[in-house]
Amino acid sequence: MIVARFGGRAGLPAPGHIRRVFAAGPPAGVLVAVLAPEKLLGWPTPLADGARALLGPALHNLPVTGRLAGRGSTVPLEALIEQDPDLVLDAGTADDTYVSGMRRVSEQTGLPTVLIQGRIGEQAAQLREVGHLLGVAGRGARLAGEAQHFIDLATRIRNGIPPAQRPRVYFDRGTDGLETARPGSINAELLDFCAAHNVAAGMKQGSLARVSMEQLLQWDPQIIVTQDAAFARRVRTDPLWRNISAVRTGRVHCAPALPFGWLDSPPGVNRLIGIRWLLEHLHPGHPALRGQNPLPQTVQHFFRLFYGHPLPAADAQRLLAGSWTPA
Repeated sequence: MIVARFGGRAGLPAPGHIRRVFAAGPPAGVLVAVLAPEKLLGWPTPLADGARALLGPALHNLPVTGRLAGRGSTVPLEALIEQDPDLVLDAGTADDTYVSGMRRVSEQTGLPTVLIQGRIGEQAAQLREVGHLLGVAGRGARLAGEAQHFIDLATRIRNGIPPAQRPRVYFDRGTDGLETARPGSINAELLDFCAAHNVAAGMKQGSLARVSMEQLLQWDPQIIVTQDAAFARRVRTDPLWRNISAVRTGRVHCAPALPFGWLDSPPGVNRLIGIRWLLEHLHPGHPALRGQNPLPQTVQHFFRLFYGHPLPAADAQRLLAGSWTPA
């Protein structure tokens, strides 16, 4: 699971000595937040008030420390050194570019750095391994067990549905509905994982892509999923979209995006609850779902365990309906 680790000047600290963790990017920020909130120095990117309101007390008032990972880095290495972390952690896409970047950070700052793989099917192992790394092995094991439940449920459903019988799904990632994530990208992996056929399968390799209405009409998806509530409302009555099957049959579904995206944004452990949400909307009435707790109860349990927030039942219902607002 850990793809690369660089010890810096003093070597990688023992788990019990890691008290200050700098999260290099949003997936790592969520990972540390759910495992050891008291050790997270801050958020890599700004959080809206609504997101903070759905997190436990230890996470409410954390500052924005900046993003180190990827091309959108906002943290000069001098500023990173001033924050004096015991560990710099990155999670997610673990290719040669990211390995090289973490090596460079360690060499230039003298700080220990770790890069861990973050694909959805590996997130139980990720929670367990990073929990051990941060000195919270017991909590890591508990969260890993919960993660494995979601992973096993999706695997059972996916293994029982032949590819030719999987619903054709378009995943909207833009406010205008014309940006999507390609198959094989970490952004779209939940679709395949939850037994959907991503209609963008014929597009070239990469992560994100712009599409045209002509292309969407040709694909004619049976289901549209999005995290943009404004787009979901508009598309249901927009004449440009009315000839698409998903719109005609009312199968445009908006996943919650608080405190973090349930399908993406970031592609971290926040997506575990998105597995259950997506399975409910792709395969309603599937026998494997009948024995599960109702979705609102599952959401309450997830928020309490992962985010340290006791979400009231009414708030869980409003969150799922897209009508929740912070008090």
